Amino acid sequence: MPKLSLQRKDFFIFFTLLFSFALLLVGCGESTSNSSSSQENDKAEVSNTESSSREIKHAMGTTTIKGTPTKIVTLYQGATDVAVALGIKPVGVVESWAEAPIYNYLKNDLDGVAIVGQETQPNLEEIAKLKPDLIIASKVRHEEIYDQLSQIAPTVAHETVFDFKGTAEMMGQAMNQEEKVKEVLGDWDTRVADFQTKIQEKLGDKWPFHVSVVNFRADHARIYVTGYAGSILAELGFQGPKNLTDDSLEIVKLTDKESITQMNADVIYMFMENDEAVKKVYEEWTNHPLWKELDAVKANQVYQVDEINWNLAGGIISANLMLDDIYDKFELEK
Repeated sequence: MPKLSLQRKDFFIFFTLLFSFALLLVGCGESTSNSSSSQENDKAEVSNTESSSREIKHAMGTTTIKGTPTKIVTLYQGATDVAVALGIKPVGVVESWAEAPIYNYLKNDLDGVAIVGQETQPNLEEIAKLKPDLIIASKVRHEEIYDQLSQIAPTVAHETVFDFKGTAEMMGQAMNQEEKVKEVLGDWDTRVADFQTKIQEKLGDKWPFHVSVVNFRADHARIYVTGYAGSILAELGFQGPKNLTDDSLEIVKLTDKESITQMNADVIYMFMENDEAVKKVYEEWTNHPLWKELDAVKANQVYQVDEINWNLAGGIISANLMLDDIYDKFELEK
């Protein structure tokens, strides 16, 4: 191999050093790029963590919730129902009003769940033992203990206990389940539209019907005008009792049989406790001449219904069970 001249050797060494320096620069550039990329990823993680903190506005103020709560305590029946509808099993619930401690239609889904007192008097000590990361309350039931609940865990409260849509929307925000809530409420809206179409086809010009929801008690009777059942019936298209001038009332208490005429409607849905004193009142009132003159009675459109689904449960699942009942009573295909 011929020997390189000094000039050529110097050029070769210079070129080699230049090439090595270039490679070094490329390596530094990649390191800088990787470092920059890593920093951006770190920033993204911080940003995602911060964005998972949500400010939830509710009836008792504003509550900050971080991430997706997994240990939830529900302090009213409608909230417990909605949680199950969303596929979530609470760690604690309040005792049901009837069929204690848990309504039969929810028993399988709530097997093993702790009972934390009554809806009107939750047991704060038992709630604290569960170490929840979210408490679902209501202003109408828990306003006086809201601060104590908030010391246990982030707490959100709906205004009432029977607005299942408002409850679902609040819980969806608090539990990071807004898409699931949209799906569940969307399914409900579809069913409502289906009922409205089918009842119109069946009854024609006779629709809409006036409706009374009647409850017999041991010493009186009452009409549920608005509230849970009333709001659902109104959404379906029913109108209130024919002889009531103020349909904004939630409950009309009837203390004497002469007021039976206020129940007048095209259809009557009624419920009552299985109690001898209640049965006596029911028999006395329904054997009265004024009862027999009611339009629903003459048309054989008086139905006894389940008080839990129609009044006590207050959730989206029970609303669907109530709607099933109405479909059946009108002999409509579900």
